Parts: sequence; structure tokens; C-alpha cells
Amino acid sequence: MTTAVRTEIDPAIETYIDERLAEIAPRVPDNRVTMVVFSGDLDRQLASLVIATGAAAMGMEVSIFYTFWGLSALKRETHLKGKSFKEKMFAIMTPKRLAKMPVSKMNFAGIGSAMLKSMMKEKQVASIDELFAMAREMGVKFIACTMSMDVMGISQEELVEEVSLGGVATFLGDAARSRVSLFI
Repeated sequence: MTTAVRTEIDPAIETYIDERLAEIAPRVPDNRVTMVVFSGDLDRQLASLVIATGAAAMGMEVSIFYTFWGLSALKRETHLKGKSFKEKMFAIMTPKRLAKMPVSKMNFAGIGSAMLKSMMKEKQVASIDELFAMAREMGVKFIACTMSMDVMGISQEELVEEVSLGGVATFLGDAARSRVSLFI
């Protein structure tokens, strides 16, 4: 039978260790993932949501900053009334919402997107809308870039619920505290 030997730590050493830990604590990133989603392509949006839900399942805090073409993922409807000619053109030329996005390669007037969705269904992979809902349920934070919204003429009323609005400082603040930062 063995007996454990218990030793006391010198209070001066314990204080020294606590002080050193306090010094480095602000430089240690949080258990977070921050993403910029710039793309309005279905396959890239899928990748961002798979990463987001995977990270959230691992207990990480996740925020996704949607900018420019990526904002289409947050649309629920498109309004044309009250928009300038250029804003109307952007609204017409960009995808109306997640499920209407093209794929980045081999889209062929929507055939590529339809094939990808069909193959996902056959393989029992969650759809883009299911992944988005899952990410929302898991607490993933969705942030719409206000500058991109202004440039492209997208109003908050056109976006899905539970979307935060923020600028580059919002993204950089999140990214500065994150273990992982991605650009998609």
C-alpha cells in the first residue's frame, strides 16, 4: 500500500504563479470562433455553417460576420420600394435567401445548385436551411455588416430575425478574442 505525500506550496511561490497567470490572461484567446462570410455561394455558405455548428457543438462561442455577397444568407425577403435604381439592381441580381444561392463552380444556370441539394438529400445531409436553423439554436451569433447593408441598399427589415448589426469594429473585437478566425 502506498501513501501519498502531501506537500504545502510556499505562499510566496503561489503568489508569484498567480501574478504571472494574471499577466498573461488578457493575451490568451477565448474559446471562440469568428468568421467573415463574404461569399454568396451555396457551397461556401454550407462550409461556414458546418464549421459554425461543429464549433458550437464543441462548446465554442461562434460569431459569423456577413458582409457584401454573404449578406444574402441573412435575407428573408427583398423590398424594392424606396430603393434607388442601383439598390434595386443589387436586390434583383443577388440571391433572395440561402436556399436560392448558386454554387461557386459549375452552377450552369442553377443545375449545379439543384444537383448539390439533391445529393445532400440522398446522403441525408442537413439542408442549408436546416444547418442555419441548427446554428441559430446552438447560439451562433449572426452579424450583418452595416456598411455593406448601406452600400447594397439592404434594410434590417429584409433580414431574418435574431441578426445583430455591426461594423468592422464588431468583427475585429470578436476576432481579437478568438482562437480561430476564418474568412469564407
